[in-house]
Amino acid sequence: MDAPVRGVRPADRFCIAALDDYGRAIGVHPAWRRLEARVQVRSFESHLSGEEELVEKLKGYQGVVLTRERTPMTASVMEQLPRLELILTQGTRLDNTVIDIDAASRRGVLVCGTNSRAGTPSTVELAWGLIFAVLRRIPAADLALRRGSWNPYPGRGLGGKAIGIVGLGKSGSRMVPIARAFGMRVHAWSTHLREKEAEMLGATAVSRDRLFGESDVVSVHVRLSTRSRGYVNAEDLRRMKPTSILINTSRGAIVDEVALVDALREHRIAGAGLDVFLSEPLAEEHPFRHLPTTVLTPHVGYATDEFFDAHVPELVEDVHAFCVGRPIRVLNPSGSRGAADGRVGE
Repeated sequence: MDAPVRGVRPADRFCIAALDDYGRAIGVHPAWRRLEARVQVRSFESHLSGEEELVEKLKGYQGVVLTRERTPMTASVMEQLPRLELILTQGTRLDNTVIDIDAASRRGVLVCGTNSRAGTPSTVELAWGLIFAVLRRIPAADLALRRGSWNPYPGRGLGGKAIGIVGLGKSGSRMVPIARAFGMRVHAWSTHLREKEAEMLGATAVSRDRLFGESDVVSVHVRLSTRSRGYVNAEDLRRMKPTSILINTSRGAIVDEVALVDALREHRIAGAGLDVFLSEPLAEEHPFRHLPTTVLTPHVGYATDEFFDAHVPELVEDVHAFCVGRPIRVLNPSGSRGAADGRVGE
């Protein structure tokens, strides 16, 4: 039986740890001033690696804010944090490998999210930034110039090229009008994509083989789920042209990382622009860091001032609602019993 949800908070300050809060964009956001008499937030700017370190740092906290999938809250971790009452995440979709929802429910730990979609446009913007950076070799040109060289070398343009969009949902569909503005042909594929749906969005639905085999740019826009892990596999990469590039701003686990490293090393594709990785932060010894045809960013597709200005106030709302015994945007079953305002799971 699920443990009972803990009730109205007493007068003592509720301590919250904002994990992986690089640049303290969450922990020092002015929205928290609304609760400063009742809530204390601390930013952990460095990744807490390993269960032992995580438990040691969090043992004095009742609440935790997670940043993307960087720090899993497993059953084992939660069992060692008896004071933990509330886990906050950005968004409403959960990967059970990041938060063990069943374990949280058994322990009466609420998991609450945010509704804002502010991260979708910024992720699309970064995807195009990575496309430009790889095709026009912008990072290499910048570095060479800073080192004293003046040796302009040609990049590749977009006009007349084909972009293949893997996944034509909220993110992928926003890629289409931009691609067409550059004079590109737009191909799209996903498991359940219908031809009419793609046509309405300005794209052409094609087969998996054709998308990977004919596209000059392949950009991944698929949600991470059990089904989508390894969605772009070694065979897909083998179909790509030696002049084509792969862009991934979705989640690292969606692309077979070992196969992608091999394709880049063997020059079977021309390059990759990556914002997400199978394991984050990316290890110093990872091959991606040392391949000359990669452009890498540290999972910042969502990370804009506008994103945090939209999401942090909602996190503050979640905490306030919890503290007064009326939790909102609850994402786990045990939390539904504690909500009194009819907005459970929205």
